[in-house]
Amino acid sequence: MPELPEVETTVRGLARFLDGATITRVTVNRPDLRRPFPPGLVQALTGAQVSGLSRRAKYGLIHTNRDHVMVFHLGMSGRWRIDPERDETHDHLVIETAHHRFALNDPRRFGSVDLLLAPELDRWKPFAALGPEPLGDALTAVHLRDATKGRKPAIKLLLLDQRVVAGLGNIYVCEALWRARIDPRKAGAKVTRPQLERLVPAIRDALEQSIRDGGSTLRDFAQPDGELGYFATRFDVYGREGQACHREDGGTIRRIVQGGRSTWFCPVCQR
Repeated sequence: MPELPEVETTVRGLARFLDGATITRVTVNRPDLRRPFPPGLVQALTGAQVSGLSRRAKYGLIHTNRDHVMVFHLGMSGRWRIDPERDETHDHLVIETAHHRFALNDPRRFGSVDLLLAPELDRWKPFAALGPEPLGDALTAVHLRDATKGRKPAIKLLLLDQRVVAGLGNIYVCEALWRARIDPRKAGAKVTRPQLERLVPAIRDALEQSIRDGGSTLRDFAQPDGELGYFATRFDVYGREGQACHREDGGTIRRIVQGGRSTWFCPVCQR
């Protein structure tokens, strides 16, 4: 599944071509993805001007001057194709402007498209309970201290809880905990204030590095222009079971299972 950096690079890629443009045509090529396309989607978007693009957790948002917002989720295999040379079977939604064509391609159809009014966004069920954005100012050591106070679950599992931090996925939690030198097995309540103060910039650094690099190359993900990212070659712990830790005082990377998800960490330098 595309993680936050993949969605962010997708949104930024779309914005280069779509922001400020007027949508001239919208084509829906099937009735649904994971759930049905909104019935008023074509009418709401056709003729509207795109007033901006943004991201919330792992959702991309296309804002229009009609106060409508199209919210998309890429699911397991979704991606946007810009000015494709040819149509593909899995181009399920196509948006056109005077100069460009944008095709939402999703072979597995686990993605989704929703249409909301801008004032409804914060109250929309998938957004209502989300925690702060990991790249925003609201994510602080104080917030993490309050969110983990008295909590027995492991810090790794708490960070994957979208109510604690919005949009963090398995890859970047593993990477951030390594950067902050925190044992992923440690109970949330036992993570110290100095560790939490290291964790906040570690989360941002891991995500921002991946965004700069274009997203991690995992399964089907590609940027809108088709370029694959390459951050996967720079992982410090993710997928490196049995390899040496990148720190000189480190040990050998281990893999364990927490909450049904694999966790990679260094048992020597992460305490």
